[in-house]
Amino acid sequence: MNDFSELAIILGTFILDLAPALAAGCLLGVFFFTGLWWTVRKLGSIKRVALWFLGSLLLRTSIVLLGFYFFLGDSWQHLLMGMLGFIIARSIILRYIRIVGQSNAPSEKAGHAS
Repeated sequence: MNDFSELAIILGTFILDLAPALAAGCLLGVFFFTGLWWTVRKLGSIKRVALWFLGSLLLRTSIVLLGFYFFLGDSWQHLLMGMLGFIIARSIILRYIRIVGQSNAPSEKAGHAS
C-alpha cells in the first residue's frame, strides 16, 4: 500500500469510529458545565444552598459517569476521545459564559460623573 491509502484508511477509521465518541464527550461536557452554570446562577435565590448544590453535583456527575460508561466504555480510544470532547466542551462553555457575563455587566463609566 502507498502512504495515501494508509492515510485514507486511518482517516476513515477516525471518522467512522472515533468521531462519534468525540461528539458524545462534547455533549456530556455541555450537559455537565451548563448544568453547573445554571446551578451557580440559581444559588442566590434558593434557601437551601448546600442541598441544592450537592443534589445538582450528584445528578450531573451520575449522568456523565453513566454516559461515559455506556457510550464510551468499550475501549480506551473511545474514552480518550470522549475526555477530549468533554474538555473541548468545557472550553466552549467557559468562553460563552465570559461573553454573556461581559454583555450583562454594567459599564464601568455608567456611575461616574464626567
